[in-house]
Amino acid sequence: MTALWGTNQTSFFFHLGPDEILNAIESLGLKPTGRVLQLNSMENRVYEIEIDSKSNNPSDHFKIIKFYRPNRWTIDQINEEHQFLFDLIEEEIPAVAPNKFSNQSLFLDDHTKLNFALFDKFGGRALDELNTDDLEQMGRLLARIHNVGEKNKFKHRLKLNSQNFLEENLNFLESNHIPAHLINSYSNFKKSFLSLIPSLEDNFSYIRTHGDCHAGNIIKRNEMIHFLDFDDSLLAPAVQDIWLILPGRDQETRISRDILLESYSQFRHFNSQELSLIEIFRTFRMINFMAWIAKRYDDPAFKNAFPFFEQPNFWEEKLTDLNDQVHFISNPY
Repeated sequence: MTALWGTNQTSFFFHLGPDEILNAIESLGLKPTGRVLQLNSMENRVYEIEIDSKSNNPSDHFKIIKFYRPNRWTIDQINEEHQFLFDLIEEEIPAVAPNKFSNQSLFLDDHTKLNFALFDKFGGRALDELNTDDLEQMGRLLARIHNVGEKNKFKHRLKLNSQNFLEENLNFLESNHIPAHLINSYSNFKKSFLSLIPSLEDNFSYIRTHGDCHAGNIIKRNEMIHFLDFDDSLLAPAVQDIWLILPGRDQETRISRDILLESYSQFRHFNSQELSLIEIFRTFRMINFMAWIAKRYDDPAFKNAFPFFEQPNFWEEKLTDLNDQVHFISNPY
């Protein structure tokens, strides 16, 4: 497998300006009015573009263009993300898939050499709090997504395992960012953590999942929940999409998770043994987050967002957090 998340040297968007954005839209046969609004995205570059359209539907006057961060994903990996979305649409699961032009959904801008895709504008409201109805609907929807995810396998995208999310990332961080006086401590953490991890791919079923199923990627529109942004979709046990929705450890979280899983089980069996993976996957995510910043730290947006990243106390605090994870895994609640 190539282009692992967190192990590749990525590039930036220094040559992407308004003219390049509008030219990319025009290359697909659309006529932009010239109005461009940048949307919030650290990883990629995403813009709302006004389109000259005779439609009476206001939404048809806007498109969302997404430029993928260069060298993060391969063409095959992005196409697998898109195909997953098309598979969901085919099963009438509410998802936001990219537009197709001549049966193609991923395009290369000749000038910037950036890959991009076009989406319909899709609005909704964020779910600040999840009530019982939301949890039940979310459980049913996730089960249906996972049923589709099980029908085919990713061949090029990541697997959520220790090699990709722990070892590769820590090896890079030790060589480039972790302060010298903490490298042995991080190495000791890695040994302790690895000793606690079961053989994941031998013991659990890996399916296509959303992969980054947190509250920021969930909206509600016309009383229907939608999951957005499948950019980090990967092969993983189903619990990866469940724990991120409800990431807490308290009793209220457990009650909410039980409600979600009861509805999930109406459409798909859930292996309750996967709940033992939550703290392991939380640890993977913590390490991957550090590597994610490290690989992009020459990007001015990342230096502005994470000014503390090069400070020794940041790495000391993260080491404490990681060692706490060893405790949580050794002493499950």
